[in-house]
Amino acid sequence: MGPKEKTIMTEKSAVVFIQAWWRGTLVRRTLLHAALRAWIIQCWWRRMLTKLLNKRRRAALELYARQEWAAVRLQSWVRTWHIRQRYCRLLNAVRIIQVYWRWHSCHSRGLIQGHYELKENHLDIQLEISLGSQACKVQQCIPLPIKE
Repeated sequence: MGPKEKTIMTEKSAVVFIQAWWRGTLVRRTLLHAALRAWIIQCWWRRMLTKLLNKRRRAALELYARQEWAAVRLQSWVRTWHIRQRYCRLLNAVRIIQVYWRWHSCHSRGLIQGHYELKENHLDIQLEISLGSQACKVQQCIPLPIKE
């Protein structure tokens, strides 16, 4: 065995070594590209899940706000209806008293003077009734049930 055979074996082994290194480099590059693509897909998927979760949260919040607003409006309408009923009853009572006293005044030749004032949370009524030598003053403050 001469020095030429040793050199040929060395060249063969060098060629095999370079080919193996190059194949390994290609495999590693392919695996790196696959890993990067998988990572990009995972990042995109996480972003989509976050957007979907935020969309669901927003929808739930809007639904809750709509329901709360509807409940508040309904409560406001009921309170308004109750206050209006009370006001109409009081107004009707005042009108009945006025009609009665006006009729009584005309028939007894007396005099009825008075006024009423409706303020934000109460009704003030002041009446002065004169029947001949008799006089009667009535003053009353009726509270109205208005919540603030």
